[in-house]
Amino acid sequence: MDFVKKILHQISRKSEAVSQITFDEDYNVPDARPDVGRMIQKKGEVTIGDVQISEGKARVFGGLTFHLLYVSDGERRRICQLSGELPIDETIHLDGLTGGDKVCITWEVEDLNLHLINSRKLGVRAIVTLHAWIEELCDLAVPMEIRGESDVAVKRQEYRVVELAVQKKDVLRVKKELTIPSGKPELHEILWQDLEVRGLDLRSEEGRGSAQGELFVFCLYSDGEEDHPLQWVEQALPFQAEVECQGCISEMIPRIESTLGQTTLEIQPDSDGEERVLQAEAVLELDICLYQEETVSLLQDVYHPHRECIPKVQEETLESLLIRNSSKCRLTDKLQMRVPKNKILQICHSDGKIKIDEERIVENGIEVTGVVELRALYVVSDDEMPFYAAETAIPFRHTIEVPGIGPDCRYELQSSIDQLSTTMPDSSDIEAKVVLNLNALVFRRRKEMVMQYVEEKDRDPEELQSLPGITCYFVKPGDTLWDIAKKFYTTTEKIRELNDLKTENLTPMQQLLVERV
Repeated sequence: MDFVKKILHQISRKSEAVSQITFDEDYNVPDARPDVGRMIQKKGEVTIGDVQISEGKARVFGGLTFHLLYVSDGERRRICQLSGELPIDETIHLDGLTGGDKVCITWEVEDLNLHLINSRKLGVRAIVTLHAWIEELCDLAVPMEIRGESDVAVKRQEYRVVELAVQKKDVLRVKKELTIPSGKPELHEILWQDLEVRGLDLRSEEGRGSAQGELFVFCLYSDGEEDHPLQWVEQALPFQAEVECQGCISEMIPRIESTLGQTTLEIQPDSDGEERVLQAEAVLELDICLYQEETVSLLQDVYHPHRECIPKVQEETLESLLIRNSSKCRLTDKLQMRVPKNKILQICHSDGKIKIDEERIVENGIEVTGVVELRALYVVSDDEMPFYAAETAIPFRHTIEVPGIGPDCRYELQSSIDQLSTTMPDSSDIEAKVVLNLNALVFRRRKEMVMQYVEEKDRDPEELQSLPGITCYFVKPGDTLWDIAKKFYTTTEKIRELNDLKTENLTPMQQLLVERV
């Protein structure tokens, strides 16, 4: 007996591991940079260069890049910046990893600490966490029809299933220009910059994926005149972009992960030749998974009036969509000032990142616990060196509502900062307000016995002859027409015709005439 089968594409994690790298290094200030006096602000990111795969191991090469905004030491104090990089060469053990597997890696910089050893040497301490996993595609073949057989009766069961329809990785480049307002001087040197993508909305459309959001640009710069104060510009630049996505349709359920990769901010001349334009570019690395939901009618049982059919089954996992929920978490906190004696005159810039510590399934929801790490660069009433920075970590615990979630479910969680604002309630405090996006895509996983093939045998002629040609049968609780037809080697159509049944609904103790085919 040959089956007509449907292939359900599924994605699963074959293996995953977490590795932590501890840095405790001395870093010599480059000769071209001035001595370090007071440190103002710092930040760091990880770049992954190459991943070498061998049996059970992934060797990761890259670097931890750190940036420092500081006040130079000496008689002529000025604000400067420097960047440095520490190499990464880490081996991560992944069970079952083979040469053809694709390893996915995300990173997180924890506890980056730069301290001053002397004016020409810094101590760099940090913990970098690498999360690595292997994604593999699994094709599940499920029986839908029987090919080329007559007199075969089949029993079906309808299931609502979700399968992976499109999977691809792509790169989205966002390029925007920012013109310095006419009241500000020309650009000479960029001292500090931040490029962030906020309010990102990724959707699937016909043959493409669409993205819209804001590219948030901050630039602290000098105009080249020593006696002039530093200037800064900050602006949210809305953008819309598309990526080609063959096979994509708007009805698909998207799970699109975005990672901010390389960012650049360059000074460009305007139409008059003045350096008043900033060319901003951000690279978004997209991991696109699009799911499709449909109802399938799977074969559950078969029989033939003249041959014995023994279905051979195997336990498989079918997934269905439970819910797709977009939740928002609102936070408010005050930043602790490092120089309380000076009045805060103005906030230059603030940025933040989410660090999730724990996710767990609770009753009718997913509880997410973590912190939002915030930084703010501000100006105080100190004419000589007015720039200072403050940092804080705002803890949060939020439950994403998912009615009916249980241990038989799996979920994919996405988190991002939707809105971030800092205000001055008075001249000594900074108040931060943050809105987080916490989005969950939840699937229910069911274990079902799926038919693989049917073993056929000739029926015993003597057994067939011993059966009565026609039987009066009283329906038992739980009986179906299928069960009765299979038991007496007939068909459901024959029973309905003989008993003038309009539907397949039966009641206990209902009397039926059953004629063997």
